[in-house]
Amino acid sequence: MDYKEFFKGKKATQIGLGLLGRGVGDADFLARNLDRLTVTDLKKKEDLEPSLKKLAGYTNIDYVFGEHRLSDFADKDFILKAAGVPLDSPYINEARKNKIPIEMDASLFFKLAMAKGTPGKPFIKFIGVTGTRGKSTTTVMIYEVLKRAGKRVFLAGNIKDIATLPLIEKIEEGDYVVAELDSWQLQGFAEIGMSPQYAVFTNFMPDHMNYYKGSMEAYFEDKSAIFRNQKKGDTLIVGEGAEHLVKGKTQADIVVAKEKNLKGGALPYMHGEHNLLNAACAVTLCDIFGINRQLIWHVFSTFRGLTGRMEFLREYDGVVYFNDTNATTPDATIAGLKALCPHALEDELRIVLIAGGTDKGLDPAPLSEAVARYCKGLVLLPGTGTDKLLPMLERINYDYSKIDKVSNLEEALAQARKRASKGDIVLFSPAFTSFGLFKNEYDRGERYITLVSHIGLEDFLRQNSSKR
Repeated sequence: MDYKEFFKGKKATQIGLGLLGRGVGDADFLARNLDRLTVTDLKKKEDLEPSLKKLAGYTNIDYVFGEHRLSDFADKDFILKAAGVPLDSPYINEARKNKIPIEMDASLFFKLAMAKGTPGKPFIKFIGVTGTRGKSTTTVMIYEVLKRAGKRVFLAGNIKDIATLPLIEKIEEGDYVVAELDSWQLQGFAEIGMSPQYAVFTNFMPDHMNYYKGSMEAYFEDKSAIFRNQKKGDTLIVGEGAEHLVKGKTQADIVVAKEKNLKGGALPYMHGEHNLLNAACAVTLCDIFGINRQLIWHVFSTFRGLTGRMEFLREYDGVVYFNDTNATTPDATIAGLKALCPHALEDELRIVLIAGGTDKGLDPAPLSEAVARYCKGLVLLPGTGTDKLLPMLERINYDYSKIDKVSNLEEALAQARKRASKGDIVLFSPAFTSFGLFKNEYDRGERYITLVSHIGLEDFLRQNSSKR
């Protein structure tokens, strides 16, 4: 079936436009292919201006700002649900009551792409990557290897500024699509009863417990949609240590990605043992496609990781600055601390940690112990997560003179610089989400990068003005 036939003459509601580029890309595609589109978002019109400017030329879009209306979930051919909109939302329930299909961008793309193929010969090779940690890095590793191997390959899914649905216009038979899929996007795959032909499941640990109301079972139910509906002949790559989670729950061929598979090869230049497992998952998947190991090692030797994930920014006056803004869980921050200082001794603590933010319903106690072990100083941004961490630090008798509580990121970096000496590391690894002070983790990271890039500028300007 041609995708144009699917959309021709239809009306739909898109719930969630956002500012990260994915929602606006989907809206642009839908406006070009549908008869009529309703876009509804809880944000105010002025907050969405960057996205709205990109859609200014369309006359077939109706907008609803600052609210959702039940009437927009009736008399439609389908609803396009944004990731993060709860499945038990009253608006989704209204659509179900009216027997309107619920679609999501990545799963709708996959369904349409598979419809282009013939039995036994899929139109494209679709690779879905998920896991609590490592999915972004693993996704991009796979993409870079396939691209270097001369394949026509596209990035998709939970990638900033990339809308998945419009890729249906670009793909050709035999292309590769590598999609990072978070637990919310995988709800869409469960909805259509399909799973990717090639799935990578890196690991599974607590996250998003605020959304899942403390239920790891509900979280796993969404995550497992990546392999639950795989068929015989499909492939599931699972990170070593997580194989027990998938055993007996898929018809696909299961291949365990082990770090020993990296033996004799060039490793990516990234901090942290967890990145070895990411690399192992990428290698194991690329082996399935028969990619030459020497080519893989060459790609790995030049791979420097992703923005916002243990990202080296600069060194100034002997102090090194890292940006780990995508660490939105205590476990992720602990991994970052271990990566930078795996053999820390109490009298040689070298890390000043900037952390804090909004709670996701996760236990901060292990983070308090890691702070005591690895950090010479702790600078805390405000938030409900910070409020949960402080009593944990008090419980282990952490020296409160090492803590600075600040109200914004500018103050945080200033205090971290005061505590850091030559040979130290300033690590921005929040351990919590960005709600409140920032639009999202990308905004948070970009602000930190800008602030770090300006370090020393005042000294330079002062020195030059004194010479005049």
